[in-house]
Amino acid sequence: MTDRSPAPSSASAPRELIAAFPRAGRRVEHAYTELDLAAGSGTRQQQSALGDPRLLARPWDPASCVDPDLRAEIWPWLEQVVTWLNHEYVWDPDAMVPSCWPSHPHLVHEIAVLADLRRRAGLALTADALEEWHRYALPAFTDRMRGRLRQHCQDGGHQGWPALGRQTRHLAAEQMRDRESAYRADANAADRPARVPAGSAAPGPVSRRP
Repeated sequence: MTDRSPAPSSASAPRELIAAFPRAGRRVEHAYTELDLAAGSGTRQQQSALGDPRLLARPWDPASCVDPDLRAEIWPWLEQVVTWLNHEYVWDPDAMVPSCWPSHPHLVHEIAVLADLRRRAGLALTADALEEWHRYALPAFTDRMRGRLRQHCQDGGHQGWPALGRQTRHLAAEQMRDRESAYRADANAADRPARVPAGSAAPGPVSRRP
């Protein structure tokens, strides 16, 4: 006899109430390991092998990750982090990170930092860092995102950069020449000795009290 009992519905199927923070990939974690060694956990030999610490990749600054394989691994991690954020922390639709976030450099920069802070908080041995992430980092990110996006890129999908016209004017040759002229004038003024107004006594040596 065939069992015709209905399959469990999604409402009755057991599921976790919360999801874990996404783990970074192997190359990203290796970048963090190198940073930890350079910061003091490594031996002198290990730190010497790393070379100039200023050149190490920093996952919270994707532009510093110049290795193509590492760069390619950063994006899937940040994608998972955004999906996790939207699911675990957003109720009001206006607080959702838009699906077009990779087209917004300001969001890419901030999401990478937010992911780094959350990863570090999850590795801590106390809840202090996670409490600070909840209290300061996440709300501040959400407020800045809302302030920059306003009503752009909501339900209608990605919209072109509203400030493109002003940026185009900023990069115009005439505007650049004007700024460069101002820079040169400032540098020339700084190179001249200070003039003492007529009738004013020249500054004397500073007296030192015993």
